[in-house]
Amino acid sequence: MNHKFKASYWFLVLALLGACSQGSSNEGDALFEAGKYEQAVSVYSSILENDPKNIRALYHRGRAYEELGQLEAAESDFKSAYGEDQKNTQVLLGLSNLYQKMQQHEMSLQYANYAVELSGAPPTAYFLRGRAYHQLGNTGNALKDYDVAIDMNPDYGQAFYYRGMLKLNLKRNAAACADLKKAVALDHEQAREASATYCE
Repeated sequence: MNHKFKASYWFLVLALLGACSQGSSNEGDALFEAGKYEQAVSVYSSILENDPKNIRALYHRGRAYEELGQLEAAESDFKSAYGEDQKNTQVLLGLSNLYQKMQQHEMSLQYANYAVELSGAPPTAYFLRGRAYHQLGNTGNALKDYDVAIDMNPDYGQAFYYRGMLKLNLKRNAAACADLKKAVALDHEQAREASATYCE
């Protein structure tokens, strides 16, 4: 095998392996979207056997573990992905959201802060930081971040809901009910219940 042919051969092999990995990843994504989380974990695990540093597979397997309630396994995958790329917004937000679920609000705040500091941070970064501040009792910063998230995405039902609930706690009932009714209009189910309880 001459050098030129050998180089072309390995390029083809690598391209085919990449295509197979992408195909498997798409299969895992389809299973995840269908709610078949255990099967999705299996597909992402097979990708990671051959490519243990695949950030996309680590993140998505972590999400599948999260949906299965296996939060420590999800944390392990998210942290592995973070170790490969500390400026991956998706991974940072995954960690922040996971630590919210784990009631580790300081950790949630830390990763949300990292995400907010990145150029082009999405509304979710501000929302999650607002949630962390909210849980930690920092109402001023929580309101500011909910405001930013809503300014960036005026259809952010969750942000309207949590801002409304925070305003209720602050006895700002008229403003709270305005937020809750907006969240209801955006089909947020918890807001529907809260609005019926506090605003009718």
